[in-house]
Amino acid sequence: MKLPFALALMMAATLGPASAQTPAAKQAPQPKQAPAQIKPKPVATVPIRPAVQTPVDTAKAMEQAERLAIQSDLAWVSLYNGVINGEASDRMVAAIKAFQKDHGAKETGVLNAQERGVLSADARKHQDNVGWKIVSDATSGARIGLPSKLVPLIVSDVSGTKWSSATGTIQIEYARRKEAGATTATVAASEKKLNARKADYSVVKPDFFVLSGSQGLKKFYIRGQTRNDEVRVLTILYDQATEGTMIPVTVAMSSAYNPFPGNGVAQISPPPRKKVEYSTGIIASADGAIVADRQATDGCMTIAVPGYGNATRVADDEARELALLRIYGANGLKPLAMSGNGAAKPDINLTGIADPQNQGGRNAVTVIVATATPAGTDTALSPEPAVGFSGAAALDTDGKFAGVARLKPAVVAGPAGTPLPSQALLVPADSVREFLKAKGVTPASGASDAKASVLRLVCVRK
Repeated sequence: MKLPFALALMMAATLGPASAQTPAAKQAPQPKQAPAQIKPKPVATVPIRPAVQTPVDTAKAMEQAERLAIQSDLAWVSLYNGVINGEASDRMVAAIKAFQKDHGAKETGVLNAQERGVLSADARKHQDNVGWKIVSDATSGARIGLPSKLVPLIVSDVSGTKWSSATGTIQIEYARRKEAGATTATVAASEKKLNARKADYSVVKPDFFVLSGSQGLKKFYIRGQTRNDEVRVLTILYDQATEGTMIPVTVAMSSAYNPFPGNGVAQISPPPRKKVEYSTGIIASADGAIVADRQATDGCMTIAVPGYGNATRVADDEARELALLRIYGANGLKPLAMSGNGAAKPDINLTGIADPQNQGGRNAVTVIVATATPAGTDTALSPEPAVGFSGAAALDTDGKFAGVARLKPAVVAGPAGTPLPSQALLVPADSVREFLKAKGVTPASGASDAKASVLRLVCVRK
């Protein structure tokens, strides 16, 4: 049967040339082609990128003392709520980012010099507001960080000490007792049962325990330790209305608490103040006005000035960290000219009187060279001068008054024996002059000999 010509054309178009061939239409044989060579596929390569340093890596590269100080400062501004141990961690980085966010800065997790200075100043302001200091229990030697302005009332006996606010809204108790066979577990269990406490946080380790929760309308935080049947417990109790103030205080107190000093328990420096400490005073006027370091003359029962009797501390300034002393009835004093405006150059000369132990019991006035460098809102001095130079006169290389040196007590948290960062700072000349004028003392002018204008100050404490 023959297909119509038109239908054959349609089939050819549909099936293609090969399918449309008739048996009579045979293709000529095609020559064989050599097999194509298989080319290897290109190997995919991934560019090697250098490892990116994380904020935690940056923190690990710091000195431990600086990490401790940063953690402590972050705790004081209520951004870090953890153990102040100097370990670089994501929690520490998160707290730094929160600080940067609060100050409108880029959240890098790494503090630059300016941010570090602002953080330090903020933390110091909070510490000053509550009167933060380290005290030692007279009977056991236990070291306790204390917000002294918040709890001025003190009751003490052989079993410990209680501090409280005037209205009882804040109460702090350090207790010690003998308890045969006591362990942290047994003591923690008994502390939980006292006064209908409801603990919402509890950590019990072989060497210490921590409890926190509510006790009626108050919040409590308890940290305790046992050793050789000796139980030592720190209890912090405060009204919920004071929580905003007390949370950073509680974190600092927990890290500062050292019930058995000398055993490597986490603590906050500095060590207890010595009974006798030496510093330098600068004669500001011929009638007996003396400029001194506020902290070096703080808490003194007597401030003795060899050759002139005793001095009286008549004023102080926490912001500038200066104190004004008076030697009544003194004659022949030679004030230091403070009208200059030094410190424009980094190299300065410090004139002071070192601790007698550092100079064989002598009372010699010496001059040392130091470098002043900006450190946030402060000016740091390096190398750190010897003990006794706190309050020393600073003059630039042209002999102009540059300010007063002070050795700030280090306040960092960490294990006993942790090296502390340099704390030598410069109170600038303008701040010294403003302080004196505010207290009715006119700074001297003209030329003067710094060695003849400094005196040794001997602070005698209880």
